[in-house]
Amino acid sequence: MKLYYAPGVCSMAAHISAVEAGISLDLIGVNIRSEPHRVEDGRDLKSVSAKGLVPILELDDGQVLTEGVAILLYLADRKPEAMLAPAQDSFDRYRLQEWLTFISSELHKTFSPWLFHPEYGAQAADVARERLKPRFDILETHLARHDYLVGDRFSIADAYCFTIMNWSNGRGIDLDAWPHLMRYLSRVAERPSVHATLVAEGLRK
Repeated sequence: MKLYYAPGVCSMAAHISAVEAGISLDLIGVNIRSEPHRVEDGRDLKSVSAKGLVPILELDDGQVLTEGVAILLYLADRKPEAMLAPAQDSFDRYRLQEWLTFISSELHKTFSPWLFHPEYGAQAADVARERLKPRFDILETHLARHDYLVGDRFSIADAYCFTIMNWSNGRGIDLDAWPHLMRYLSRVAERPSVHATLVAEGLRK
């Protein structure tokens, strides 16, 4: 399978999950700073998927899967023995989907685009930072009682949460007010799968 990705962006969650599960992926770099986004061989990313956005997972049979949450669930279900997602018939499976939805709609889309586009101005970035604080409070309260988001074991939700929260670095966001969240992020950062992904994407030596 091929993962179309850009270093450090939301596609990193799929990369971490694949490494954690022992799933081999061919990594295809995408320049997301160009318009349109360009694959490393020069193609318009829309030639792979009409959405033109990472992540994109191209399956061995040529099918293309988009949207980060869908890709994460697909990868987890390919290797159930890795236990990156609870069993289909368990209530924890709905807890997983609950957290994936929260991360996607409340964290991911609040960070982006306001904190990545200086042309929107400082006021937009300040509003985004303020909107993130109550969302961090939700994570802090949960992580005060649990090591991970679902079932007290690492899951695709943690891969996604770490990826998005990692954007705090260099964005003027101080996490000192959320110590349990900070410890959680440090713990996840030291997982071999996360270390290997950060190295592969050029984000850690």
